[in-house]
Amino acid sequence: MDTKTKATATQPIEVYEKMTAASEKATSLIKESYSRALNGAQDYNNKLLGFAQTNATTAFEFAKRLFDVKSPSEFIELSTERARQQFATLTEQTKELATLAQKVTLASTEPLKAGVTKAFGQSS
Repeated sequence: MDTKTKATATQPIEVYEKMTAASEKATSLIKESYSRALNGAQDYNNKLLGFAQTNATTAFEFAKRLFDVKSPSEFIELSTERARQQFATLTEQTKELATLAQKVTLASTEPLKAGVTKAFGQSS
């Protein structure tokens, strides 16, 4: 077998090995990305459940305080205070959830971004 024939015969094997390695790397990057996304989703859900518990507790405390109201003006004062507190709480909770969602998104896409950057950096 001459040199040209050997090179032609080994070329498909080399291509196959490179494609296999690239597929394994891509699979690894996708697994890492999904793993981070799953962990982030769990963190987000835990935060959401914590907020729900806090909000429910606050609502029950408000309901208990309503039973002690003795006048319409006291009712309005209590309701206004509750609305103000609830608005502030919901605003803060929304900010926290948005920040966490952004963090999760960035963490989830980082392995893919790094892999693509590395792949294009190696190919040039």
